[in-house]
Amino acid sequence: MKRINCFIPFVAAEQAAPTIANLKDNELVNKIYLLAGAGVTGTVEGCEVISVTGLTASATMQAIAAKADADYVMLYTKFDTLKFAPFAIERFVKLADDTQSGMLYADHYNVTEKGADKAPVIDYQQGSLRDDFDFGSVLFFCGCCFKKAAAAMTAQYEHAGLYDLRLKLSQFAAITHINEFLYSDVEQDTRKSGEKIFDYVDPRNRGRQIEMERACTEHLKEIGGYLAPEKDGKPNFKHIEFNQGNFDVEATVMIPVRNRIRTIRDAIDSVLRQKTDFKFNLMVVDNFSTDGTREAIAAYDDPRLIHIIADYYDMGIGGYWNLAAHHEKAGKFIVQLDSDDMYKDENTLQTMVNAFYEQNVAMVVGTYLMTDIDCNPIPPGVIDHKEWTPDNGRNNALRINGLGAPRAFYTPVLRDVKIPNTSYGEDYALGLNISRTYQIGRVYEPVYLCRRWDDNSDASLDVEKMNRNNLYKDRIRTWELQARIALNKK
Repeated sequence: MKRINCFIPFVAAEQAAPTIANLKDNELVNKIYLLAGAGVTGTVEGCEVISVTGLTASATMQAIAAKADADYVMLYTKFDTLKFAPFAIERFVKLADDTQSGMLYADHYNVTEKGADKAPVIDYQQGSLRDDFDFGSVLFFCGCCFKKAAAAMTAQYEHAGLYDLRLKLSQFAAITHINEFLYSDVEQDTRKSGEKIFDYVDPRNRGRQIEMERACTEHLKEIGGYLAPEKDGKPNFKHIEFNQGNFDVEATVMIPVRNRIRTIRDAIDSVLRQKTDFKFNLMVVDNFSTDGTREAIAAYDDPRLIHIIADYYDMGIGGYWNLAAHHEKAGKFIVQLDSDDMYKDENTLQTMVNAFYEQNVAMVVGTYLMTDIDCNPIPPGVIDHKEWTPDNGRNNALRINGLGAPRAFYTPVLRDVKIPNTSYGEDYALGLNISRTYQIGRVYEPVYLCRRWDDNSDASLDVEKMNRNNLYKDRIRTWELQARIALNKK
């Protein structure tokens, strides 16, 4: 029986030889194909070269499908050496036979200069729509499922071909995580977590992001989760009159804080110097600060500053947001500011509030500038989240991993929806929920300084914490996707 066709990237014989030798030693491997880009010459004995434009292009997926004539397709997505654990290939085949899955992926080891580190990955679910979902570098497909998914691809992408194929396959077959460590390869990206999280919004990646958005939008339409911008020729969003409730001030800035003595004064000062044609206040919700932060806040003698002591062990940041939103002195609009960050200038609050009335929206997402702790710009610079378009923002939001900053909300809607009581992803869940019914407004000029430093909460997360965060955000997407599918069925 022809069990496995293997497809690996190829630039030179010496680069691919160790991986090929590892594969050739296994009797389950039927044939090895080398995916070679333009200008690459040479081959390795016993292998067949396939010329491709890029590893993740649609044409590459279709070329693999044309060659696949075995039970399974193994696609390796790195140029470094791949080494399977003893009998790991047999384990892939065994579980593929047993589960009849369309695709399988496994935990593994990342090899660095310091040795080998465990690299567990997370389970795939309906809401695992991120194009940067971490499967590891070994993707193991049912051959028939791969060919069926490739045949269903209608667009030709330079970057989004593999993503498109995965989404198509997920519509009719299971994607299974093997939580066993089955192989090792070289870790290519050794940056800290805080240095990686903004890659998807880097302006240099805009072309790639547009392709990913197109592929995801098509997938949402095919599974019934797409929300159209218009219905019966009218905008498919709930209109707002902005006349609910009685508010003493027009806007409230909310800062949740715990032990940020180095940055909290900068954040507060950037709010108190705002120039507006309306009244506003500032709520600083203090969560068990013990480093002098609490005393620094209390030292301000300004009636606009409301210091809320919220020492609840069972509350996350979302819970503190709910406290502020339901506070009797909350304004008609609530605008976010993290305790690490600052408003760019004295016009930020006016700009954000104006957007509500100008665009008739329940939530506004601004644009921020990445800086160091001293407010000096750092790469990737201005982050404008252009994926939040009026027509497709709420659909594309299911693909991305964040909403941008600052975020501002119409308080009656915020009180109605409420925020999950977590300290990660709470704002993302809220934005998805609001966008299901209401339009999300945008401010495309920088109004916020996102300051990166060693003490950011996401500056250097270990793999277990990153996995917990990503698993929760995927769960948020799953719940939201299920709600949208149900809404469309009505």
